[in-house]
Amino acid sequence: MKNLNRRELCVALSAFAAMGSVAAEGQTPAMPGAPGEKTLSTPQAFSFDSLPVKKTENGMSRAVTQGVLPTGEAVEMHETTLLPGHMPHPAHKHRHSEFMMIREGAIEFDNDGKKETVGPGGVIFATSGIMHGIKNVGDAPANYFVIAIGRESGVQKV
Repeated sequence: MKNLNRRELCVALSAFAAMGSVAAEGQTPAMPGAPGEKTLSTPQAFSFDSLPVKKTENGMSRAVTQGVLPTGEAVEMHETTLLPGHMPHPAHKHRHSEFMMIREGAIEFDNDGKKETVGPGGVIFATSGIMHGIKNVGDAPANYFVIAIGRESGVQKV
């Protein structure tokens, strides 16, 4: 058998890798998520009155759903009612990203030190790894929905 030089070895390894990817195309991927993690693969409606209520000193929240989509993304959704002048928690950052859709009230979004007020119909996007926080700056309760996308690595408070 002939000894391969580096160039020929690289070509051969590339060919093997290509053959492996072609062979894998016809295979069904494994179900996403960790063992015991709920896969969100069934269409479903969530009645507001059926959502479990968790009361806090800052207001209340309603959990909607949490799990993994068939495409692999971890998703968590909840609705929060935040009392005037309150924050749900101090500014923080985390691994997942969040969309916050304001239904009622006036929310001040602290985006890494830059503050902006968002009202009904507005949407806030807090990206992974960036310090952010929100506060109800109105004189009535604020209601908003949060959709968190990605794996959680724990809240990092400052």
